[in-house]
Amino acid sequence: MRKNSIKNTRINSEVQRELSNILRNEVKDPRVSSMVSVMEAVVAPDLKTCKVYISVMGSQDEKQQTMKALKSAEGFIRRQLAHNLQLRNTPELRFLLDESIEYAVNISKMIDDVTNHDRNSHEDGEDVDE
Repeated sequence: MRKNSIKNTRINSEVQRELSNILRNEVKDPRVSSMVSVMEAVVAPDLKTCKVYISVMGSQDEKQQTMKALKSAEGFIRRQLAHNLQLRNTPELRFLLDESIEYAVNISKMIDDVTNHDRNSHEDGEDVDE
């Protein structure tokens, strides 16, 4: 697998930052959730394509509506990105849903539940011994 160059890494972070600003301040579609985050932007070395990983906190319906809205606003977002960044080529955007944060929160909650259950059953067992 090819390692990203310093230039490509810098472009990825700039595109991510600009896309976050565009989604927060310029996209007016009511279908886009207010709890949307750009987790990562991966621009191809030739600057032709960009995979944008989006995290949406909310119900499954809100996630689907947000992804539909982003796909329909793709041209507008790309035009704004071209206006804000001075790149040789403005990459074609492909939005992908990233559920890793929600997954991590659920795993953390399950671990806390097991820990609390274990602690409570352990305390109950100690009271019986006394």
